Amino acid sequence: MRSIGRKRVWISLLIIVAAAVAAIVIFHRSEPEVTPLPTVEVEPVEVDDVNIYGEFVGRIRAQQFVEVRARVEGYLESMLFAEGTYINKGQTLFVIDPRVYRANAEKAKARLNKARAVARKAERDLARIRPLYEQNAASQLDYDNAQAADESAKADVVVAEAELTQAELTLGYTSVQSPISGYISERSADIGTLVGPGGKSLLATVVKSDTVRVDFSMTSLDYLKSKSRNVNFGQNDSSRTWDPYVTVTLADGSAYPHRGIVDFADPQVDPKTGTFSVRAEMPNPDRALLPGQFTKVKLLMDIREDAIAVPAKAVEIEKGGAYIYVVRPDSVVERRFIETGPEFDNNFVVERGLAPGELIVTEGYHKLKHGMKVAPAVVKPEDEVVNE
Repeated sequence: MRSIGRKRVWISLLIIVAAAVAAIVIFHRSEPEVTPLPTVEVEPVEVDDVNIYGEFVGRIRAQQFVEVRARVEGYLESMLFAEGTYINKGQTLFVIDPRVYRANAEKAKARLNKARAVARKAERDLARIRPLYEQNAASQLDYDNAQAADESAKADVVVAEAELTQAELTLGYTSVQSPISGYISERSADIGTLVGPGGKSLLATVVKSDTVRVDFSMTSLDYLKSKSRNVNFGQNDSSRTWDPYVTVTLADGSAYPHRGIVDFADPQVDPKTGTFSVRAEMPNPDRALLPGQFTKVKLLMDIREDAIAVPAKAVEIEKGGAYIYVVRPDSVVERRFIETGPEFDNNFVVERGLAPGELIVTEGYHKLKHGMKVAPAVVKPEDEVVNE
């Protein structure tokens, strides 16, 4: 009986200890850990008009660049302008010693007066002999001689008039005038220099630069891309609501405030460079653009209407193509193939693969796999700009 009692005591102790251990385990048991969903920044897909630009190296050229040259030979007598200033069309710039050419003009004038006097005498002689010939009082030979003398004298007058015109024109060349309005360069010949056909003919240059031309080159690939969008540079297109315009950058890196319109594109490609020449005209009222300088040209090549554009940082490009992560309504990500178009301002135009309103992952896609569930944090494009 005593052994049975001990047994019961031990059993009771074991039960108490087991209950205590169970209570301790239950009390200290931790809650099961829940793995948090990865948080990614997403952005809704929107449509908008997108301007596509191309950047090229251009050179500024004056609208008109005229060399002022001496057309007659002589010693340069005077200069009647201030170098580097604005001059008007027809303004006298240089004077070449005119004495020889003035003498030639006087001589031609005297010859003309003599020819006219001879012509008047011949005309009077013919007028006197004509009635005598009609009355058979003068011979046929006398009449023919008088008529020939009259015609010859009239021809001499025409020749003398032409010689006088030429002499006066040559005399006028001794006064060198500007053919256009614009800014004139430094003189190329000093006073007293023999200029003209037998000497130095270039005297100065005049540049009309209130409007300038911007020359740059485009590749044949640019041409094919523009043709695929029915954009023909240098041609008017009434079906297009926009014109290809250019902007340029000044030497200090600032943007020039005026725009230029493309008015010419070379119809052939240079086989040596694989490029073709393009030209734009641009206003230059303040002469901020100097002919001859190089500049960066930004050309509006196309406008994509209602286009889908995504940040370049959201696009994953591999050998198989371009991909982007799309978050479905159930917060599951999908790795989707897309067809990209032109790149602009760190964005890609998406030709196929996305629809407006879908959410794309813009930050954190490197830790994602297709089919994962995520915690999307929507960020508007304008919010990103503000945060920057």
